[in-house]
Amino acid sequence: MSKKFISWNVNGIRACMTKGFMDVFNMLDADIFCLQETKMQEGQLELTLDGYHQYWHYAKKKGYSGTAIFTKEEPMSVRYGIGVDELDTEGRIITLEFPDFYFITEYVPNAQDGLKRIDHRMKWEDAFRNYVCELKKTKGVVFCGDLNVAHKEIDLKNPKTNRGNPGFSDEERGKFGELLDAGFIDTFRYFYPDLENAYSWWSYRFKAREKNVGWRIDYFCVSDDMADRLEGAKIHSDIFGSDHCPVELTIK
Repeated sequence: MSKKFISWNVNGIRACMTKGFMDVFNMLDADIFCLQETKMQEGQLELTLDGYHQYWHYAKKKGYSGTAIFTKEEPMSVRYGIGVDELDTEGRIITLEFPDFYFITEYVPNAQDGLKRIDHRMKWEDAFRNYVCELKKTKGVVFCGDLNVAHKEIDLKNPKTNRGNPGFSDEERGKFGELLDAGFIDTFRYFYPDLENAYSWWSYRFKAREKNVGWRIDYFCVSDDMADRLEGAKIHSDIFGSDHCPVELTIK
């Protein structure tokens, strides 16, 4: 039996609900469906999702960040945050434990214009890598989300002019490389190592989406001990409702 996973940065779930979220959710019919950048607090939205268990992690700051996971199979345990107080106020991570793997949704902090927040971002990267490496010692790990980095030049339309910008700084790309080197696989590149013009985020400005001037910053990664279970990866660039589109992973 295959399992289908979906990850989507909805850029505000309440706004996305008015742009067809439920149609997309029902059409994709995922075993696990993850959201990033929910931008809401508890009680601001009641989602009725028959057959799914819901887990939400809210930022302390209103209308900011936030993650959610909806899963058909009830997990053995649920963990909110990464276990580092200064990194756990923005609702950026949820971990579900299943019998044969851990599943994580993650919304990585943006380094911001002028790399104002790069120090915070580097702390996050190191803490997250340590976190998933610890989990990997006991069972397989799947993590997904808006990782706010285009890893290689192939992962964005204009690498030369964006070099050093948030999401394509040497520091951020280097940390993502370190994460993969620690024993993880970027599943889209596992299946499509040389595919160009495959993006998951487009600026709302300059008709970027219409022209496909985008970045691939939304990922599914797995620990390398799960490589033999990988079945397929997709970017649903035909689905609208956010400045990001959903990404997909199927495993055996």
